[in-house]
Amino acid sequence: MSVGSGDRDNQERAPSRSLNVGQNELEHAVREVLVRQAATPRVPAGDPATAIIRRANRIQRCRTAAGTSLAAMVVVLATAAAMQLSGERPPAGGTVVIGEPDLESTVTGAPTSPTTSPDTKTPFADVDLVLDATIATAQGRRIALVDTGRVERAHRLADNRGWLVIGPPSLAGRYLWAVAPDGTARVLLGGADEIVLDEEGQQVAWKQGTALAVARVVNKELITTVRAEAPAEAVPLRFVGGAVLVRLAPGRPGHVLWRLQPGQLDPGTDRVSTRIFGTLPDGRLVGEVTGESPGHTCVIVLNPAGLAPTGSKCGPELGGDGPGAVSPDGRWLLVNGRSGRQERVVLVDLRRLDPSVDPVPAGPAATGEVIWSAPGTAYYADAAGRLVRMDVDRVTAGRPADPLVIAGLPDGIRPVVVSGD
Repeated sequence: MSVGSGDRDNQERAPSRSLNVGQNELEHAVREVLVRQAATPRVPAGDPATAIIRRANRIQRCRTAAGTSLAAMVVVLATAAAMQLSGERPPAGGTVVIGEPDLESTVTGAPTSPTTSPDTKTPFADVDLVLDATIATAQGRRIALVDTGRVERAHRLADNRGWLVIGPPSLAGRYLWAVAPDGTARVLLGGADEIVLDEEGQQVAWKQGTALAVARVVNKELITTVRAEAPAEAVPLRFVGGAVLVRLAPGRPGHVLWRLQPGQLDPGTDRVSTRIFGTLPDGRLVGEVTGESPGHTCVIVLNPAGLAPTGSKCGPELGGDGPGAVSPDGRWLLVNGRSGRQERVVLVDLRRLDPSVDPVPAGPAATGEVIWSAPGTAYYADAAGRLVRMDVDRVTAGRPADPLVIAGLPDGIRPVVVSGD
């Protein structure tokens, strides 16, 4: 446009800095502006690209959560189906630690209302009993078990802190529950091939596949695991002192004491012991070994180091199978054996181990564990589902134990005698 001679464009005065900017300086300034914009964390609210990205992220998170939930549902349904086929109830409100428990995390169940019966009734025995889904205590209380399946073995914790109960084998494996004094339970371990407890209820050993493991029970949680690799057919049987007695194969003689060393299980040298029944107060074991004649066995005392016989003195031949237990004072062995042609529970005097001393018939054959409640009294269940109380003085006087029929037990359910004080 035309400009008058006195006009100087739209600038009233000279610029404070030169407008002659070099190419390099201009490029540097542009780069600096772009870098600052890229480093700015806040994006304009109206940016459509940002809105699209955020929506895509939300959709992806929803799909991931849905997939995880579906996978968890499949695992739960598969476990429940296996337990249904095996006749077991899945533990409601509890998380099952299938085979490989994370012992640093707590496995808890949802709290439920107490089910302890306030009515005191006459106790069946001077030990606790599991009668189907109820614990009948030696004090006469009746406590309904909540959130457990069937129980095969049980151990009473000291100071009235409850019980540890073990379920029978099933397609989903064995379960270990911690049961509170009011009957509510939570799963400590699941999916194991075998589970055993020590006499104080402070340690648990289990086997799954080729993994043999031990953990301590502290505040009804499992901590500090020790693991070893063992043959697939090996089975933990009991705690002996600080070690775990392992049968190398169910169909062959031979045991070993695992002294909780990690790595590969040392199979030891014992290939003659067929059954181990318990320990004496001095730490030696009472077991059964194959005799010199094929098919014959006898009761003998074994050294815990290598499970070798402590001498050549061999006791009577039992000829039976199944459970047995040594009395707390180490005097007696109550075990299934042969009396004539009939299998019965017999009483063996461990101070008179001699083939010429015949065991004393004590009662019908035992099914399940034999539990000594005192040096002279033991309890067990027979095949008919009856509770048997064996008194040493009565039996040695020639009067075998009389079974007690417990009314109200469903057919096929036997009473479970609870171990522990």
